[in-house]
Amino acid sequence: MTEIVLMSDPKVAAVPVHECGERLVDVRRERSLLVDERKWQDSAGAFAHLREGVLDRLLEAQSQLPQGMRLLFVEGYRPPSLQRRYFDEYAAQLRAEHPEWTVEQVRSAASRYVSPPEIAPHSAGAAVDLTLAGDDGRELEMGTRMNATPEESAGACYTQAGSISDEARSHRDILGTALTAAGLVNYPTEWWHWSYGDRYWALQTGAEVAHYGPRELD
Repeated sequence: MTEIVLMSDPKVAAVPVHECGERLVDVRRERSLLVDERKWQDSAGAFAHLREGVLDRLLEAQSQLPQGMRLLFVEGYRPPSLQRRYFDEYAAQLRAEHPEWTVEQVRSAASRYVSPPEIAPHSAGAAVDLTLAGDDGRELEMGTRMNATPEESAGACYTQAGSISDEARSHRDILGTALTAAGLVNYPTEWWHWSYGDRYWALQTGAEVAHYGPRELD
C-alpha cells in the first residue's frame, strides 16, 4: 500500500491558498444528484453546500457511472466551528483511550478521521462525503458504513483495505474511477471522502496552490 499522507502532515498545511472567491452553492438545487437525508436536521442547510467547481465535477463523475448507479451525496460544507468540535471530541476520545500518547500522536491519529480545523477541506466547501446507490436510492455495499472510524471498522474504512468483500471492492473501484477522472482526490483513510481545490488536493496532484480555503457560509 502506498504511504498515506495524513491531514496533520506539515506538508499539507504548507500548501499556500490563493482563494478564488468561488461561491458555495446548494447541491439540492441540482435535481440529478441524490442527496441523503441524514444531515437534514441542519436547519441552515450548510451540509448541502459545495463550491461550484466541486459540484460540477461531481456531476461529471456521475455521468461516468455504470447504468443503474448514482452518487449519493451525504455531506459537503462544514462550518469551521463544527469542524473544531468534531476534531476536539474525537481527539479527546483517543486521548482517554491512549493516555500514554503524546499530543502529536493524538493529533496524527485523530486526523485519520477528522481533519485539523485549520486546513479542513470540508470547511472550504471543497470536500464531499458520498457513496454509491442504485436508481432506487438504496446504498450499495461499500465494506463499511460511511463515517466508520478506524477503530470501529478495524481499518476497513481505509480505501484500499484488503479486508472487504469482492463486491465492496468493486463498488469502491467504480466510485474511485469516476471521481478521479473528474479531478477529485480521495483521503485514503476514508473511502467516502473526496475533494477538489483544497490543500490536500493540491499536495496530491502537484498543484502549486489551493483554490479554496476555509470560510463561513454566507
